[in-house]
Amino acid sequence: MPTIHPTAIISDTAQLAPDVTVGPHTLIDGPAIIGPGCTIGANAWIAGRVTMGANNRISHGAVVGSDPQSLTFDPATETGVVLGNRNTLREYVTIHRATAPGTDTILGDNNFLMTGVHLAHDVRLGNSNILANNALLAGHIHVGNHAFIGGGAVFHQFLRIGDLAMIAGNAPISKDVPPYCMATREDTVAGLNIVGLRRAGLSLEQRTELKRLYRILFQRPGTLAEAIAEASRTSWSQHPAKLLAAVATPSKRGILSH
Repeated sequence: MPTIHPTAIISDTAQLAPDVTVGPHTLIDGPAIIGPGCTIGANAWIAGRVTMGANNRISHGAVVGSDPQSLTFDPATETGVVLGNRNTLREYVTIHRATAPGTDTILGDNNFLMTGVHLAHDVRLGNSNILANNALLAGHIHVGNHAFIGGGAVFHQFLRIGDLAMIAGNAPISKDVPPYCMATREDTVAGLNIVGLRRAGLSLEQRTELKRLYRILFQRPGTLAEAIAEASRTSWSQHPAKLLAAVATPSKRGILSH
C-alpha cells in the first residue's frame, strides 16, 4: 500500500503505485496516475489528469496540472500533464496543463527543475535538462535534451531550445536557441557550449566541425540567408547537420543572432 500521511487528501479516482509516498497536507485531485517509486512532498498539489512514470520526486509546495494562465481557456477542456521517469521537481515548481482538447504538457526523463521553475501550458521538455531557480518558460516552448537553463532566465512562448544549449541566468529570450550553443542577454548567441559538448562525449573532430559551421552561420559577413546558403553546400555530419537545420528552419520566433 502507498505510504500516505493522514493529512493528505487523495481523490478516489487517483491511481497510486504500491510504493508511492505522499507527504502531509498534499492534495492529489482527480484521475492522476502516480507510478512506482514516486515521492510527493508536503503541501503539493497534483491537479487533474496528471500521469507520472517511475521514481519522480515532487518537492514541497509544487503544483502539477493546474489550469493554464489563459483568459480564453475553458476549464472543462480535457487536458493534462505527462511526466516520464526520474524527474526531480524542487520546491514550488509549477507546471500547467495543456490547452487543446486531448493534449498534454510533457516532460521526458531525468529532468531537474530547481526551486520556483515554471513550465506553462503545452511546453514539451525532453530528457536530462537542468532548469535553475526561477527559470520561466511560456506556453508552447519545445526544449531538446541536455540543455542547461540559468536561474531567472525567461522565455517567450512558441520558441525552441535545442539539444545541449546553455542559457545564461536572467537572460530574456524571445527567439530560438540553436542546439549546442550558448545564449545570453538580449537574444544573443554567444558561441558554442564547448564544456557541455565535451561532457556529452563529442570528440575533438566533432567539436571542430561544429566550430567551423558556427563561424559560417554567425560570424561571416553578410546576411543569415547567405550564410545558410553557403553552409548548405557542404555535407555535414550528424551534429552540425542538426545545428544547420535548426538555423535554416526556425520557429516563427526566428533564431538568435551573434
